[in-house]
Amino acid sequence: MEVKVVQSKKELDDAFQVRHTVFVEEQQVPAELEIDDHEKQAYHFVAYDDHQPTAAGRFRVLDHIAKVERICVLRDYRKTGLGQILMNSIEKHARELDLKEMKLNAQMTAVGFYEKLGYTTVSGEFMDAGIPHVTMIKAL
Repeated sequence: MEVKVVQSKKELDDAFQVRHTVFVEEQQVPAELEIDDHEKQAYHFVAYDDHQPTAAGRFRVLDHIAKVERICVLRDYRKTGLGQILMNSIEKHARELDLKEMKLNAQMTAVGFYEKLGYTTVSGEFMDAGIPHVTMIKAL
């Protein structure tokens, strides 16, 4: 498994492909909500297994905080450690930018995953794209 910071149109297309599969096809998020106006301001990440895209995510810098978004892993790669590898790569990049905190809106089904990575819930439950979420943070 290899995680890359997206640097080409092909890598970005690969990230979008994984996101579409997980969010639009699997979770029924409307396609018009999945790609948004923040794509150009974000640092994008894509994971590969033998040149096949398997996971993706992004973060934006907001007020010196890494706002992590669109974290997803293809179904066949879940529970393999790939999600943790992806998040570690994102955190490493945020540290290189001298950011001090990570923030994300976690789907309720993923809260345990993020807690194991050191994130703490800081909000009540809310709906986003029809899916229950909470806001979580982690100091770097």
